[in-house]
Amino acid sequence: MLLTVLALSLVALALAVPTIAGRISTARERRAKNAKRPPRRMLADPGRDRRAEQRARELLRSCVNDEEWSMYRDLGFIRVRGSTPGYAYLIYPHKPVVAYMPDTGRLLNEYCVEFPDMSGAIAGSRLPDSDDILAKWMALTGDERRLIRTANMHLPGRQVDPGRVRRDLWRLAQWERERSSAPS
Repeated sequence: MLLTVLALSLVALALAVPTIAGRISTARERRAKNAKRPPRRMLADPGRDRRAEQRARELLRSCVNDEEWSMYRDLGFIRVRGSTPGYAYLIYPHKPVVAYMPDTGRLLNEYCVEFPDMSGAIAGSRLPDSDDILAKWMALTGDERRLIRTANMHLPGRQVDPGRVRRDLWRLAQWERERSSAPS
């Protein structure tokens, strides 16, 4: 009896081996095929960043006053006057906010603030330029003291070239002169 059970077990095993081997082989082939196939990627939309920036510009335009909008459109930055006279800020996209004294042009500090794109809708985690400007403008005009208190402060020149800032201050003065002399 024991011999019969052993013989039947060997026959069953002999019949099952090709089936098991076939399944193992199929699984290996499937894994190898999937490994060769590149991972699925979403097709890049080359116009997405441009459209995002266009929407951001429209939003910025609707929030800031005419002078600030024209300044950004013409010069690429916005000047915000401090809450107390004697100092002002230049807001650049994706650069620190630069504090300076308008009367002398003396650079005071750089305030590093960041407003990442938490939605992941734009490439990486970087906001469109106009959204970054708007976020800094809103923070400065809404609660200047809090922004300055929480920002990483550095001396001028750490991230923004002081020569660039001086040229931009000169360009701003020229821009203001042209606007004041232009007929309304």
